[in-house]
Amino acid sequence: MPVDESDATGPAGPSRGPAPSPARWLALPAGCAVAFALLAWLVLARHGTPYGPDTGPHRWSVAHRPHTMATAARTVTALGTGPFPYLAAVLGGWLAGGGSTARGALRTGRGLPTALLALVVLLAGQAVRTGLMAAFRRARPPAADWATHVSGHSFPSGHTASSAMAAGLLAWGLLRWRPGRTGRLLAAGCALVALAVGCTRVYLGVHWPTDVLGGWLLAACWLGAALPPLTAFAAGRGPAASGPPDDSAG
Repeated sequence: MPVDESDATGPAGPSRGPAPSPARWLALPAGCAVAFALLAWLVLARHGTPYGPDTGPHRWSVAHRPHTMATAARTVTALGTGPFPYLAAVLGGWLAGGGSTARGALRTGRGLPTALLALVVLLAGQAVRTGLMAAFRRARPPAADWATHVSGHSFPSGHTASSAMAAGLLAWGLLRWRPGRTGRLLAAGCALVALAVGCTRVYLGVHWPTDVLGGWLLAACWLGAALPPLTAFAAGRGPAASGPPDDSAG
C-alpha cells in the first residue's frame, strides 16, 4: 500500500535528478527584478499619479467598506507589521535547520543559526524596502479614504513586502520540515495570508494596487536570491555551497 509522503517524519530522501544550474535558480529573482524595475519606471513616469488600474479598485474599496469588513481587514493587515513577520521568519529558519523533524534542529545544531540567518534575510529585505520607499517618495491615496493609521510613502507597500518575505521564509521552513503534501498545504496557507495582507492595503485605502504589486515583486526577488544559499546553509553545506536548493528539501 503506498505511503502518504506527508506522513513521513524521517530525513528526506535522496535528491531526484541533477541540481539545477545557477542560471536556472537565478531566473526567478532576475525576472522579478526586471518586472519591479518596469513597474517603478511606470510609477515614476507619472510622478506617482495613479493609473486606471489603481483608481478603479481604490474607488470600489472605499464604496464597499462596512464597519465589520473594515475591522476584519485591519485584523488581517496587522499580520504584516509588528512582531509577526519576524516570528514567522525565525520559525521558518528553525524548521529548515531541523530538516524533516523539529527535533532535528537540536540534533544537528543548525536550527538556531539558520533561524538567525532567516531573520537577517528579513531585516535586510526590510532595509532595502525602506530605502526604495524613501527614494520613490510616492504619495499615498487621499487621507480621507484611509480606514487605518499609516505613515510614510506608498511604493512599494511595506506591509505587503514584509508579510510576503516572512510568509516565504516560513513556507520554506515548512516545506523542509514536511516535504510532502502536508508541507505544501501549509506553505499554500502562508501564501494566502501574504496575499490577503496585500489586498487589505488596497481595501483599507492606504495603498494603490501598484504599490501592492511592487511589494510582492520585491519580496519574490529577495526570496529568490536569498533562499538558495540559505538552503545550502540549513542543509549543512556551508556558505561555499550556495547553490540551488536540494530537490529533497521539498
